Amino acid sequence: MSRSISASGPIFSIARALSLLVAGAAAVSAPLTAQTPTRSRDDPAALFTRIPSLSADDADHRPGWIRPLASAVVPGSGQLMSGAPRGAIYLVAEVFLITKYANSRSEAHREQDRYLDLAFEVARSAFAPSQRDTAFEYFEQMTKFVESGPFDVDPGPGFAPPTDEQTFNGTQWRLARETFFGDPDSPPDPSSPEYQQAIQFYRSRAIGPNYRWSWRDNPLEYDTFRQAIRKSDDAFQRSTVQIGLVLANHLISTIDAFISERLSASGRRTHLKTVLTQKAGPLGGPSVTWTVNVEF
Repeated sequence: MSRSISASGPIFSIARALSLLVAGAAAVSAPLTAQTPTRSRDDPAALFTRIPSLSADDADHRPGWIRPLASAVVPGSGQLMSGAPRGAIYLVAEVFLITKYANSRSEAHREQDRYLDLAFEVARSAFAPSQRDTAFEYFEQMTKFVESGPFDVDPGPGFAPPTDEQTFNGTQWRLARETFFGDPDSPPDPSSPEYQQAIQFYRSRAIGPNYRWSWRDNPLEYDTFRQAIRKSDDAFQRSTVQIGLVLANHLISTIDAFISERLSASGRRTHLKTVLTQKAGPLGGPSVTWTVNVEF
């Protein structure tokens, strides 16, 4: 038993209009099968005789690349040009995915501005920062360490990395000692090559004075910061998946239109069945499954 798919409403009307525009452009280049009677320039009916027909007979004169190209530009338009209602499904999917993508990007940037402001105005304000933005990894480390720690704890002209391993810089100095010292708890002479290599390693990875931070006295703001950075990261990841689905929708619609165009020459048609279901995702958010079955 087969079912026919019907579509109506403003989205379908827009898609139909777009497909008719593409079809009209193709029909203009198609050869005319009959001569039209000559009419005077003042005859209003002459306007309509110069408009190419979009009937099924004229559809046979359209170049074979018109429908696939139309579907590549506007998914579903190639199917609607051939009178297949399933084109509305591609169009609805396009509108849905682009809307979700735009919403995800908006949320990602909104939460990004939120955590950047919190970091600059709360965690870094005591250290006279001069630059608000930097690499994402910097803010990611903020979620793991309450404090960056000082870059240099030597009050004089010398240089001494911090040893507090509860801070980010302290852990970097610990990693440098484990990498270059035979015993990380027994440092060699500061003039030795091993010690100098460890210092160079530390300098390349530690947080400098201009980017120092501390959430020590602001636990509530710190919790808000971590939530904002997590939401922003999740939203950016969702937008990446959604734009990939948009591209996939264009590709599938184009392939569908191409195959349908080739099969129509032999009198065969394609039939498409879809099932769109929504359920809770593994992380508690909505998960949409779109199952497509195409029969030739």
